[in-house]
Amino acid sequence: MSSSRPDTIGTLTWTIETGKPATTHVPRFADADEAGQWLTSIRSELRAALHRHGSLYLRGLPIDDIDDFAKVRDALVPRRTPYREKATPRSSYGNDVYSSTDLPPNQPIRMHNENSYTLTFPGLLLFSCLTAPEEGGATPVADCREVLRRLPADLVARMRSAGWLLMRTYSEHISLDWRTAFAADSREDVEKYCADNLVSCEWDASDGLRTRQLRPGIIHHPETGEEVWFNHMAFWNSWSLDEELREALLDEFGPDGLPFETALGDGVPLTREDIDTINAAYEGATLRETWQPGDVLLVDNVLCTHGRDPFRGDRRIVVAMGDPVELADCRPTVAPAPREDQHA
Repeated sequence: MSSSRPDTIGTLTWTIETGKPATTHVPRFADADEAGQWLTSIRSELRAALHRHGSLYLRGLPIDDIDDFAKVRDALVPRRTPYREKATPRSSYGNDVYSSTDLPPNQPIRMHNENSYTLTFPGLLLFSCLTAPEEGGATPVADCREVLRRLPADLVARMRSAGWLLMRTYSEHISLDWRTAFAADSREDVEKYCADNLVSCEWDASDGLRTRQLRPGIIHHPETGEEVWFNHMAFWNSWSLDEELREALLDEFGPDGLPFETALGDGVPLTREDIDTINAAYEGATLRETWQPGDVLLVDNVLCTHGRDPFRGDRRIVVAMGDPVELADCRPTVAPAPREDQHA
């Protein structure tokens, strides 16, 4: 049974409905320029609401195209963040506006914090709907504070003390190649990036690349100080894959050649039950709203994860990233480091 209640913060009133993100219907504006001026004037109120709820839905903005979205982005997220260590295909529309993802529409995208594995990551994400799909295609969100509360104490303790490991294999045959992922033209450029960003790297005979990095999986929000579950550990673990796909990838590439694999930093392998438990915690905290043209979803990338539901029909959701955050400013429970031993 669903219920709703109002939540007033400053001049804005948000509708809090069971299973949905905090939502407000904005005033009517003549164009995106006028809307941008209004959004700039209430930026502090939006930040306060975002700290409380983790994500916000703004409905009714006059956003018809990329230019309109960029104007709203500049009002809400004035400091931009580049897309680092790319992991999924997406189109660039220029002016730091991207497609949300170019993965096939029948493929769901699990919950994740954008760039949780980098040393600098976006603090804010901004999504907007230019074309709503016929069916499905929501961008679900989950509050990382709630996810942390839902996880068993022993798993949280292991993550807090050991962090998590990310192992990636870059190849032209599967996933992204290293030139695309690192926006680099030479091995030297990649090696410098990895050295600067605490990532170990190893080349193979076919010009493929393997990287490994240790990262904290629990951090604190740089402004509120709240502790959150912040990582890609379940997202990229092979136990999260469809069983048939997992077996096919293991048969073809072996456990050391998967495009992505994760583990806890203590070196003890994760079990299917561990990953199922984490994914269940995300699902229990998930909120979603059906996209309508002109909708904007603002996400605090530290307090909240996001994903994508499968869909039918045309779907055009654009995204921009900004308000860069340094991992060092988030009181990580484990220091980031390269990891030379692939098996920890």
